[in-house]
Amino acid sequence: QVQLVESGGGLVQAGGSLRLSCVASGRTFSKYTMGWFRHTPGKEREFVAGINWSGNTYYVDSVKGRFTISRDNAKNTVYLQMNSLKPEDTALYYCAAASDTYGSFQLRISSKYDYWGQGTQVTASS
Repeated sequence: QVQLVESGGGLVQAGGSLRLSCVASGRTFSKYTMGWFRHTPGKEREFVAGINWSGNTYYVDSVKGRFTISRDNAKNTVYLQMNSLKPEDTALYYCAAASDTYGSFQLRISSKYDYWGQGTQVTASS
């Protein structure tokens, strides 16, 4: 069993930055595919960014060039650096972990992930 705990959300003005962190329990963190998803009421949960065990990164088009996902295997932590935040980035952000290795397409599918955090709210005001 893997537990994920997110932190770092908050309220910022449009154009501002936040860094989300997700700490995972377990000794095999380095082998997991890690992802960030977001959910806004009335919309489906959306893939934001993912990183596999070898460090390859993937993003939804709307955040490319603004968000960066990274991982520190020594700290069992995955990060999401969010710059130039827009009001449309406002959502509840979830960290997720998958025990399998996925390619650029499957990594974007929420059902491929085995474990989820509780979420952290990000609000970018206009």
